[in-house]
Amino acid sequence: MIEEASVKRVIIAGTGSGCGKTTVTCAVLQALKNRGIDVGGAKCGPDYIDPMFHRKVIGAPSSNLDPFFFDENTLRFLLAKNGRGRDITVIEGVMGYYDGLGLTTMKASAYDLAGVTETPAVLIVNAKGASLSVLAQIKGFSEFVPESLIKGVILNNCSGKVYSALAPEISSRLGIKPLGFMPRMAECEIGSRHLGLVTAEEISDIKEKLQRLAEQAEKSLDIDGVMELAGTAPKLLYEAVKTEKREPVRIAVARDKAFCFYYEDSLELLREMGAELIPFSPMEDERLPENVCGLYLGGGYPELYAKELSANISMRESISKALKKGLPCIAECGGFMYLTEAIGALPMVGLIKGRSFDNGRLTRFGYVTLTAERDNMLCPAGGSIPAHEFHHWDAERPGGDFTARKPDGRSWPCVHASETLYAGYPHIHFYANPVFAAGFYNACIKEKHRV
Repeated sequence: MIEEASVKRVIIAGTGSGCGKTTVTCAVLQALKNRGIDVGGAKCGPDYIDPMFHRKVIGAPSSNLDPFFFDENTLRFLLAKNGRGRDITVIEGVMGYYDGLGLTTMKASAYDLAGVTETPAVLIVNAKGASLSVLAQIKGFSEFVPESLIKGVILNNCSGKVYSALAPEISSRLGIKPLGFMPRMAECEIGSRHLGLVTAEEISDIKEKLQRLAEQAEKSLDIDGVMELAGTAPKLLYEAVKTEKREPVRIAVARDKAFCFYYEDSLELLREMGAELIPFSPMEDERLPENVCGLYLGGGYPELYAKELSANISMRESISKALKKGLPCIAECGGFMYLTEAIGALPMVGLIKGRSFDNGRLTRFGYVTLTAERDNMLCPAGGSIPAHEFHHWDAERPGGDFTARKPDGRSWPCVHASETLYAGYPHIHFYANPVFAAGFYNACIKEKHRV
């Protein structure tokens, strides 16, 4: 049955990585929050870190809207589900507005998401070192396709003097609404590392930085204009993705500085099925939570906290003992590394033979489709799901129970899988194929009745 939802929404898109999308998005979110507006956040693509910044601002989960992971209906459903009742949903784009799966396709780009969800876009343009040439850049983006959905523009790293001169030209020459500017604010810059931005939890003064960004946004951005633009988005039409309620189970979820990469909608799907998610810290707690029927070890930065993880011998032994007895477990990327014999030279859980090591560069990264080579906890042989890899570290034994295939046809074996285990580098999202969520949940129910 077709349903509809009124969701005021806007995409903050960019000309490319590093143009200031995250900074501007956080400034807008915090400014809206300060006004008492009920605002939601979302991220185009598979990135975990940007939604973590959104959550720091809005105090509620920020979702991922990924055109590679999800079919068009699921994209609209998740946007409606998370945006219903809110005053506005601000979606942060990915890379450049038209950058998609490969060098020559717009599939899975921010533009693709904007088109599927009929969401107006605000283009962020880095104006540093330019003046009238900024208009040429905006014109190129807005006219690259017949209907770009670019309705507004914000100039980043721009002075008030330059903006006051360019804004009327943008409006009169291009017919696009100028929505203000953000000056360079070195004191509010967010550091990066090999997987992108540092996480929000690692910035001690993140709240102060976000407030300074919001104060500047109130001075130099047209926040009312952003709200008005979001209000022009048409109703979303979709079919609800149904969730079957099952008997309750307790699932332990590793959540600390080492393990913090989770898709919030995936976790919420488990809750809707009946799960109670029990957070714990492999770094600080002595053992697994009591009476759990499943374990979820997400990604993150275990290599940065390898000393603390290795030193917590009681936790490593607790997890090893539980998994050897058959506790169902999903271990993605960093969680998989934790289950190997060692991260570098430091001992870990040791369930999976071989160690994890720093490969010094991105390894087997990007979108893939996983296909099961044999029956396992998540799916029968031949079952498939879109997934994503993004890691510098590798494992001596990455597994071979699934095959990962990139859109260009390249493939490789990956993942250790059994009736109770999924452990490998690829990240999955349950809404990309809810059969995988059901497989994990069924294994947890079986474990509940076994004990």
